[in-house]
Amino acid sequence: MFVQVTVNLPLKNIFDYSVPQHLEDSVDVGKRVWVPFRNRVIVGCIININSNTNIRNTKAIKEVIDETPLLSDDILRLTHWMADYYFCSWGEAIEAAIPSPFKKGKTSIRTKIAESDFLTSEHPDDLVREDMLTLHQNKALTEIINHIKTGEYGAYLLHGITASGKTEVYFRAIEAALKKNKTAIVFVPEIALTPQTIERFIHRFGKDAIAITHSRLSNSEKFVEWQRIKNGEVKIMIGPRSAIFSSLENIGVIVVDEEHENTYKQEDVPRYNLVTTAIKRAQITKAVVILGSATPSLESTYKAQTGIIKRIELPERIKGSDLPTVQIVDMREQSRILKRRPIISKVMEDNINRSLQKKEQVILFLNRRGFSTFIHCSKCGYVVHCKRCSTALVHHFDRESLICHHCDYKTSLPKMCPECNGDYLRYFGTGTQKVESELHRLFPNARIGRMDSDTLAKKTAHFEAFKDFKSRKIDVMVGTQVLAKGLDFPNVTLVGVISADVTLNIPDFRASERTFSLLTQVAGRAGRGKAPGKVIIQTYTPEHYAIQCALKHDYDSFYEQEMVFRKQLKLPPYINMAALNLRSKKEQSVIKTAEVLANMLRKHNKADKMIIMGPSPLPIYKLRGYFRWSIVVKHSDALTINKFLRMCLGRWKVPAQVKLAVDVDPRMIM
Repeated sequence: MFVQVTVNLPLKNIFDYSVPQHLEDSVDVGKRVWVPFRNRVIVGCIININSNTNIRNTKAIKEVIDETPLLSDDILRLTHWMADYYFCSWGEAIEAAIPSPFKKGKTSIRTKIAESDFLTSEHPDDLVREDMLTLHQNKALTEIINHIKTGEYGAYLLHGITASGKTEVYFRAIEAALKKNKTAIVFVPEIALTPQTIERFIHRFGKDAIAITHSRLSNSEKFVEWQRIKNGEVKIMIGPRSAIFSSLENIGVIVVDEEHENTYKQEDVPRYNLVTTAIKRAQITKAVVILGSATPSLESTYKAQTGIIKRIELPERIKGSDLPTVQIVDMREQSRILKRRPIISKVMEDNINRSLQKKEQVILFLNRRGFSTFIHCSKCGYVVHCKRCSTALVHHFDRESLICHHCDYKTSLPKMCPECNGDYLRYFGTGTQKVESELHRLFPNARIGRMDSDTLAKKTAHFEAFKDFKSRKIDVMVGTQVLAKGLDFPNVTLVGVISADVTLNIPDFRASERTFSLLTQVAGRAGRGKAPGKVIIQTYTPEHYAIQCALKHDYDSFYEQEMVFRKQLKLPPYINMAALNLRSKKEQSVIKTAEVLANMLRKHNKADKMIIMGPSPLPIYKLRGYFRWSIVVKHSDALTINKFLRMCLGRWKVPAQVKLAVDVDPRMIM
């Protein structure tokens, strides 16, 4: 007996091993094994069993690790597809699918878990089942549920404006799947959204039917959830992108909530996009996949236009509430009037004051944490930079330190300019800490909270902040993009965007899309209760079409204008891309290697089928001590790009001091 084994190394090869007679009854596809590899023994995964092999003198497997297969057939099929599409080895894709408690050949873990308190209230009024559906909800559900009943694959883009009842559509689609004895996976983009999502699902389906996973769970907690799934206790899995590898069987529905989110793209091997991968898993398991968003990604809307998936719209808010009115404040005008650059405009200040007087709550959004975004010497022009990255250090007032938001390098505040020893250091830029400080100055009696990655560092911090805001212990909540998505607070009537220009000025081709999406999403947090909502957007570029379309809640107009640029510049979704990112601690090594690689790619680009761009330095040229260059390859088909790259890179060896990463369908080239 022989087995074919994959290993967690960047090697395309699959390796044949013989099976000692005493282990023949133990081997099975999907089980892990200890195998000799070169001069060591490592973990591999069995992907096939044969009675013969073409390899002479095969080595024998040492030990079978698992009593039952750890990976199901559909997970093996999914990881095989991921290896082909996302330019990695099958072994690397399989390693990503192995639950963290089982890494490095482990089979079990000691469990010691306290009951997690996911519920924020016993009987919340806003979580009652919606018996009366809107006409559009009914229409959407009729089509989706009929498809679920067929037991065949289907894909839907559920484009619903904020507070249009997308969650109720998810619930009823899942109920239809459960009635057919099927299961469901629900994806949420990040941990800060999880409390409310979990709360809603527990109230609807009961705690015993649901498993939860996210990065802040301990291995012990993850192991308990895995056991519950294995024992068939779990009907619904809720989690971020890693839940795509859930071992749930008989999947009927896959829901990707806020499908436009960047956090659904994995930055490490395998660099997969959750939306594309969820569609593939639905195809493999013959499930129905629902991609939900108020601001769908351009790729998903394009897929709907070209008939790959079906678009269903929810154009009205439930309970008949209107979308909030949006007011744009031109900060250029405010600066001229006040003869300074204010953090909070007079218009914003007056509106916050009115909301506080009415005992209503306010959300203020700024997608930049810290106090000041850089320190500058007005005498010599020196800016305090990170020693490991080509970025300015951010001033954090509460820690009295300068911190790099890319590598977490910390240093104390300089008293004199390190360059000229002058006493001319000035603090520029605005982060969430400075907004919080300004609010305390303007509204000394208001209870002010902050939600960003600094305040949410503690494991339970997101639950606590969520509870405090929901129970109205906080009047004004300041935060980064964690506040922009999915949260539903009926008492919030005012949402303020401190600076719409932060995301607009990022050197990235998706900057306009991100800006429109963030503004629309954060605007949707206002007016979800009985009182009407208002949104105030502060900007220095009020004429930009992304901001103007967000002002009118007009997704289709934004899509049409943005797609003109994408087509002219040959950018996604009209084309597929792969970024070849090179990095090295030696600057000249990475520059020379990038030039050699680009020339080699152009040499093998017969008939100019590929568009090859670069090499060029990445916008953040130095990151964590590495100098970084990139080459971008474009073609209408991702698999054709991969085939071309495998052929070229198979004939070329990356120099030892340089690291190469291939990112297929990159969300941003940074």
